[in-house]
Amino acid sequence: MYSAIAANKRNTILIMIVFIGLIAGIGYIFSVIYGSTGIFWGTLVGSIIYALFQYFVAAKLALSMNGARQIQKSDNPRLYRIVENLSITEGMPMPKVYVIDDVGANAFATGRDPKHAHVAATTGILELMNDRELTAVMAHEIGHVKNYDIRVMMIVFGLVSAIGLLADVFLRLMWFGGDNDEAPNPIFMILGIVAALLAPLVAILVQAAISRQREYLADASGALTTRDPDALAAALEKLGASSSKLRRQNSSTAHLFFANPLKGKAIANLFSTHPPIEARVARLRKMGHSF
Repeated sequence: MYSAIAANKRNTILIMIVFIGLIAGIGYIFSVIYGSTGIFWGTLVGSIIYALFQYFVAAKLALSMNGARQIQKSDNPRLYRIVENLSITEGMPMPKVYVIDDVGANAFATGRDPKHAHVAATTGILELMNDRELTAVMAHEIGHVKNYDIRVMMIVFGLVSAIGLLADVFLRLMWFGGDNDEAPNPIFMILGIVAALLAPLVAILVQAAISRQREYLADASGALTTRDPDALAAALEKLGASSSKLRRQNSSTAHLFFANPLKGKAIANLFSTHPPIEARVARLRKMGHSF
């Protein structure tokens, strides 16, 4: 577990470097197409500033995008006390607690470290789960905080959004033209189109691959915290029989949630930000035999 936490801290920096490099690479291709080095340097400097900006504000953006509202103990004593007790058990600072008014049963954690953490639960999951199951779900979210998953996933959330926006801008420039009167090299034109189209896809694949492993790790962390992996397995089985889909559909924050919050099952498993519920339940049931 400690090695995973150390890896997450290293991965935060690595992911930022890789994404900045990817954005700068796209900027370079388009600087050649339009014959302006200013595009490259502007993209590079802008991506660095954006990455730093996201490090500090991405959590608030994710909460706002999903309609989360902060609560105090008097607003929902049940949820607040569960999070409070788990924080005491883990010896961690108390995260800020939020509720999302949505019938979809789900939860998520965000922030840049345990001192600046936020956990949220939907009204749907509060109604669906009993105390034992809700404790297991929130222990899973606290596990994300303890493992520094929240920092990694916040950086991924911010930079995936940036790449998608940048690709869209460059594609629009391709169709509507620029200020360069000379005909651009057709090879770079093709590279520019390919880069603009594939960059968001690569970003989503990285997002999905990272998310799946983090979910398994958070499941294990939550089970160790409560010493009750069967409760988390039961909670997942309830979600499998009901719905974790939310009214607000934000693909850029889908990886943050306890279960997939997006509608539709037509997307291939390759693009899912969550491992199958059945696989998570099987791991937890197996773990339960060792307690």
